[in-house]
Amino acid sequence: MTDGQLAEGRPTGLRERKKRRTRDALLRAALDLFTTQGYDETTVDEIVDAVEVSQRTFFRYFAGKESVVFAVQDMVESRFLLELRQRPAPEAPFEAMRRAVLCAWNSIGEAIEAIVPVELHMRALRMIESTPSLLAAHMRRGLALEEQIAGLIAEREGLDMTRDPRPRVAVAAFSGVMRVTGQLWGRDCDGGMDSLRALTETYLDQLGPALAGNWRAHPTGTAHLN
Repeated sequence: MTDGQLAEGRPTGLRERKKRRTRDALLRAALDLFTTQGYDETTVDEIVDAVEVSQRTFFRYFAGKESVVFAVQDMVESRFLLELRQRPAPEAPFEAMRRAVLCAWNSIGEAIEAIVPVELHMRALRMIESTPSLLAAHMRRGLALEEQIAGLIAEREGLDMTRDPRPRVAVAAFSGVMRVTGQLWGRDCDGGMDSLRALTETYLDQLGPALAGNWRAHPTGTAHLN
C-alpha cells in the first residue's frame, strides 16, 4: 500500500481494515513523537514500541521516518493530481488548478481528520518548517510536484514546455499561494480543514484575475521571454 492510496477511500475487508488501523496508528504515533521530542531524536524503535508492533511492520507501510512525515501531504497531492487530470478541457489553466485543489479538499478533508487530528497535523507542519532536513526534503518534493503539474498543464493546452514558459510560470505562482496558505493555516491554532479550504480559496481568488485568461486566444510565440 502506497501513501497516495490513502486518498482512494477506506478499505472494506476485515484484513484491509486491520492493516489500515495499524498504518494510521503508526502515523499518529510517529507524528506525536516527532512533534514532542524532535524528529531527529525519535527512532523507529520508539514509534513501533508506541504501537506495539515490530520494525518489520513499520517498514511494510513506510520507507522510513521521512515518508511518515509526508504521508498526509502525499495523500493530498495524489488527490489533487487526480482531480486536475479530470478537469474539463475548456477550463483555463489556472481555473483548472484552482478547482482541482478545492475539489481535492472537499473529498479528502474528512478522511484526513479521521486519520490525524487537525491539531497534530498543524504541529507537524510547523515541525517541518523548523527541521532543516525536513524543510529541504519539503522543498525538493515541491519542485518535483511543480514540474509534474506543469507537465499536465502543458499537455492540456497542447504546449511544449521547452519553448513556452507559461505552464511553469503559472504553476510556480499557484504553488506559491499554496505554500503561503499552508504556512498561515499551520500557525492558526484554531484552524480546521474547513478553514484551510476557505483560506486557500480566498488567496487563490486574489491570483485568479492575473492568470485566468484563455491562453488559446493568443499565439504561443507571444509568451516567449525576451
